[in-house]
Amino acid sequence: MALFAEVCGDDRERLARALAGVRAYQAHPYRRASAPLPEIARVGSVALRDYADGTRGGAGRTVVVVPSLINPPTVLDLAEGNSLLRWLAGQGVRPLLVDWGTPGTEELGFGVGEMVSERLVPLLRAAGSAALVGYCMGGTMAVAAATLTPVRRLALLATPWHFGRYDAPQRTGIGEYAAAIRPLASTLGAVPMDLLQPAFWRLGPEGVVAKFEAFGARDPASPAAAAFVALEDWANDGPPLALRVATELFDDLFAADLSGRAEWQVGGCAIRPRELDIPILDVVAMRDRIVPATSALGLGTRLDIDGGHVGMVVGSRARETLWEPLARFLRED
Repeated sequence: MALFAEVCGDDRERLARALAGVRAYQAHPYRRASAPLPEIARVGSVALRDYADGTRGGAGRTVVVVPSLINPPTVLDLAEGNSLLRWLAGQGVRPLLVDWGTPGTEELGFGVGEMVSERLVPLLRAAGSAALVGYCMGGTMAVAAATLTPVRRLALLATPWHFGRYDAPQRTGIGEYAAAIRPLASTLGAVPMDLLQPAFWRLGPEGVVAKFEAFGARDPASPAAAAFVALEDWANDGPPLALRVATELFDDLFAADLSGRAEWQVGGCAIRPRELDIPILDVVAMRDRIVPATSALGLGTRLDIDGGHVGMVVGSRARETLWEPLARFLRED
């Protein structure tokens, strides 16, 4: 809880409220009940799951959805009545979700590039003619995948590309944290979520403390409390990152900004998104603390949303501001 103490400083009352919120979250009875949907293809530990599932329509254009490697994909299927993927299945598209799973022996030796070229690209080819949607780092990887294999169109949701445009304190903080955890991660051979998550807390530490402070004052029996717990469970869960994935994320992307400088190589190819000849929708959350608007790709049609990194997908106005325009884009020829 060092981050809480750092943000609260001498305000012991605020620290007590925030820690009470953490304890209330830990004690809350909500547990996610939804089971994974059927897989239609698999390469190694990575599966492609069919969210049309033959029962809710889903007839229409195939869309492959790529979540980040860093957390589970469940933010895109958070809860009954709040699932982008299940909603899209009734909107004239067939959503197929990339489920990264837990890295196996082979994936533990991969970097970000190999996860694209050796896992994502084969799954895209198995899906046939498809549009591609990427969320967060999944969008960064989707840009690379669209360079390596044809896709109909590309939608990027809260996707970082120009990592050099993060502000200096953020980049410094992430660099210092990466250096601090590197010896332990090297010993473990991977980066567990318990080590990785604090790096992202440092992109918006005030917001982390404020949300738990507010949760401590909320009625635990309210639907809003259950929604908060569902979201926090997602944010704090996830399989370990392969060591090379984490190293490339911290060193090649955040520190060196290889993607933003058009020097990122994946599968032997230079990833230069300006050379993509497909429609691109770049959705930017203007209050995003994790992926600042300045880091967006900046190509194609830009859609600015007045929301945060996660709220843009699951917030109270997500259907109006993101889901509906995304569905329209995906249905176009």
